[in-house]
Amino acid sequence: MMMGEDLEDGHLGPYPDRLRTFPNMRGKSYNPLIFRILMGINVRVLFVILFLTLGVVFYIGASTSPIIVFVFSVCIVSFLLAMHLAKWVLAKDEGPPEMGQISDAIRDGAEGFFRTQYGTISKMAFLLAGVILCIYLFRTTTPQQESSGLGRVATAFITVAAFLLGAFCSGVAGYVGMWVSVRANVRVSSAARRSAREALQIAVRAGGFSAMIVVGMAVIGIAILYATFYVWLGVDTPGSMKVTDLPLLLVGYGFGASFVALFAQLGGGIFTKAADVGADLVGKVEQGIPEDDPRNPAVIADLVGDNVGDCAARGADLFESIAAEIISAMILGGTMAQRCKIEDPSGFILFPLVVHSFDLVISSIGILSIRGTRDSGAKGSMEDPMTILERGYSITVVLAVLTFGASTRWLLYTEQAPSAWFHFALCGLVGIITAYIFVWITKYYTDYKYEPVRTLALASSTGHGTNIIAGVSLGLESTALPVLVISVAIVSAYWLGQTSGLMDENGVPTGGLFGTAVATMGMLSTAAYVLTMDMFGPIADNAGGIVEMSQQPESVREITDVLDAVGNTTKATTKGFAIGSAALASFLLFSAYMDEVATFAHEPFKQVDIAIPEVFVGGLLGSMLIFLFSAWACSAVGRTAQEVVREVRRQFIERPGIMEYKEKPDYARCVAIVASASLREMIKPGALAIVSPIAVGIVFRIFGYYTGQPLLGAKVVASMLMFATVSGILMALFLNTSGGAWDNAKKYIETGVLGGKGSDCHKAAVTGDTVGDPFKDTAGPSLHVLIKMLATITLVMAPVFL
Repeated sequence: MMMGEDLEDGHLGPYPDRLRTFPNMRGKSYNPLIFRILMGINVRVLFVILFLTLGVVFYIGASTSPIIVFVFSVCIVSFLLAMHLAKWVLAKDEGPPEMGQISDAIRDGAEGFFRTQYGTISKMAFLLAGVILCIYLFRTTTPQQESSGLGRVATAFITVAAFLLGAFCSGVAGYVGMWVSVRANVRVSSAARRSAREALQIAVRAGGFSAMIVVGMAVIGIAILYATFYVWLGVDTPGSMKVTDLPLLLVGYGFGASFVALFAQLGGGIFTKAADVGADLVGKVEQGIPEDDPRNPAVIADLVGDNVGDCAARGADLFESIAAEIISAMILGGTMAQRCKIEDPSGFILFPLVVHSFDLVISSIGILSIRGTRDSGAKGSMEDPMTILERGYSITVVLAVLTFGASTRWLLYTEQAPSAWFHFALCGLVGIITAYIFVWITKYYTDYKYEPVRTLALASSTGHGTNIIAGVSLGLESTALPVLVISVAIVSAYWLGQTSGLMDENGVPTGGLFGTAVATMGMLSTAAYVLTMDMFGPIADNAGGIVEMSQQPESVREITDVLDAVGNTTKATTKGFAIGSAALASFLLFSAYMDEVATFAHEPFKQVDIAIPEVFVGGLLGSMLIFLFSAWACSAVGRTAQEVVREVRRQFIERPGIMEYKEKPDYARCVAIVASASLREMIKPGALAIVSPIAVGIVFRIFGYYTGQPLLGAKVVASMLMFATVSGILMALFLNTSGGAWDNAKKYIETGVLGGKGSDCHKAAVTGDTVGDPFKDTAGPSLHVLIKMLATITLVMAPVFL
C-alpha cells in the first residue's frame, strides 16, 4: 500500500522522557499528475495558455448569453479570492518542529490514501462510462433529437463526456478539500497557542478557500458545458436543437459527480470512523489515555481520516449537491418555458447559475466578516466560536434574501405574467428560511448547550446501555421537525409557483414544479458559507489532535477542545442542511425523470399508482435498499474497526514500553490496515446503489412486456425512487443527528461535568460515541448522496426501462 510506504520511510525508534520531537515521517511529496504537468511548464508559457483559455471561454460565453459571461466573471473572481485566502492561511506559522512533523505524517497518509482511492474510483468510472456509451448507442431517440439532427452516436458521446467531466470535477473538488485541510490544521494548532480568535479565523478561511473552489467549479463547469453545447450544436438555429431541450444533455455531468461523491463518501467515511472507533475503544476505554494521545498507535490514522472522510468526501458531496440541483432546476425551467411559450427562455434556464454566482459573492462577505483579534487565550475569556460563526451566517442569509430577490426580478420577469417573478422570489425565501430552520433544529439536537444532548449525557451516568437507548430515542425524535419543515416548504413553494400566473397554451397553471426548484435554489443559496462551516469542523479536530500529540500546555488544548466541540455541531448542522436540500433536489429529479419517460414513451406519465402490485413491490425494494445500504456501510466500519482494535492491542502487548513513552507506536501499520480495508469495503454498498435501480427496471420491463404493461419498468423504478427517497431522508436524519448528539454528549462530559474524563460516565459516553461514529460519518452522509444518485441514474437510464 502506497501510503504505508510513505509513512514507513521514517522508522519510529524509542523515545525516552516524553520526547516531543518526532522523527521525519514524510515520504515523497505527492501532487496529482495534472498539477505536476502544470508545474513543469514555464511560468510565462503558463500565463499565455491561461490567457488564451480564458479568451476562448469568454468568447463561447459571449456567443451564448450575457448571463453566461456574468457567471464566468463571478466564478473567476471567486477563484482569485480563494487564492488570496490560501495565501493568507499558508503565510501563518506552523509552530514548533514537533507540530510540523506530526502534520507531515497526517499529510502523507491523507495524500497516499487519496491517490489510491481515487485511482480505484477512476477505473470504475471509466468502466461505467463504457456501459453508458453502449446503452446510449442502442437506445431510442426522442422526437426533439430527431428533429434537431442529434443522432444516437452524438448523444451517446455527449452524455459520456459530460459524465467523465462531472466525475473529474468532483474528484478535483475532493482533492481541494483535503489539500487545504492537511495544511491548515497545523497552523490552527500554532495559532491556538496565542489566540482562540486567530485559530478560529484560520480554520474558517481555510474552509472558505475550499468552499469557493468547490462551488465555483460546480457552477463554471456546468456553465462551460452548457455554452459549449450551445455553440457547437448551433442551438436555436433553424433545424437544430431548441435551447429548452439543451439542459437534458447535462444530466451525465450530475451523474458523474454523484458517482464519485458516493464512493468518496463511503471510502472516506469507512476510513475515518474505523480508525476513530479503534483508537477510542482501546485507547480511551481500555488503556484510559486521552483522545489523540501520541501513545495510541491508531492516532495518526484517526487524524488522516478526518481529512479524507470529512474534508475530501464532503467537498465532493457538496459539489454533487449543487450540480444536481442546478441541472434539475435548468431542466424544469426549460420545460416550463417551453410549455408557456415564453419568448426568451434563457433567464429561466440560467437562473440557477446566477443564484450560485451570487452565493459565491455573499458567502465571501460572510467569511471575511470573521476577523481575528488577540485575546488572552484562556477558555473562559473568549467569545463562543459558535456565536461568531452564526453571526457570519446571519450576514450571509440577509444578503442571500436581497440578491435572490434581485435575481428573480432580473431573470424571471415576463410580460405574460408580470407578477410571476415576485412569486418565485417568495419561493426562494421559503427555501432560505427552510435552510435556516434546518440549521437551528440540528443545532438544538446536537449542541450540548441544549437539553437533548445534556439529557443524553445524564443517561451515561447509569451505564452504557442507557446511553445507547437515550441516543437512539433522540435520533428517532429528531426526524419529526425536519420532515414537517420539508413538507411545508414543498407545498408552500409548489403553490406559490402554481399561482404565479404562468400557464400553458391550454390555460393550465404550470409554475408549481419550478417554484419547488426555486425553493431548492434558495435553500442552497448560502451553500459556500455552509461548506465553510462544515470544513471548519475537521480542521479544528485535526488541530486538537496535533496539540495533544505534541504535548502542548493544557490551556492550548482547552481552546482546541472548544473549537472541536463547535466543529462537531457545525458538521452536524451542515449534514442536516444537506439532507434537506437532497430531499428537495430528489423531488425535482423525480419530476424530471417522469418528463423524460413521457418524452421517450410518447404518452403522458404523470402519476405512479402504488395500488398496482408490481409498483408497490418497487416501493418495498426502494425502502429495503436504504436499510441494506446502511447496514453494509455500518458493518464495513465495524469489520475494519475490529482489525484496528486487534492491531492496537497487539502493539500495546508486544511493546509495553509504549505506555511509558519508551517505545514508538507503529502508526504506519494502522494507516495501512484502515486504508486497505476501506478501499475493499466501499465496493459492495456502492455497487448495490448503482446496480439495483437498473436491475429492477430491466426485470420489470421484461415482465411488463409479457403481461401487456408497456410502462411497467418505468413505473416500478419511479416507485422505487420515491420510497427510497422518503426512507433515505428519515434514515439519514436519524443517523446524522444521533451520531452528532452522542459525540457532543461525550464532549460535554469532558468539560468536567458528571465526573469528567476517565469516569465511568465518560466511558459510557465513549461507547455511545463509537456507536454513533459510523452513523454520522459513514452511513448518514452516504445516504443523502445515494438518494440523489438514484435520481440521476434513473434519469440517465430512463430509456432502458421502456
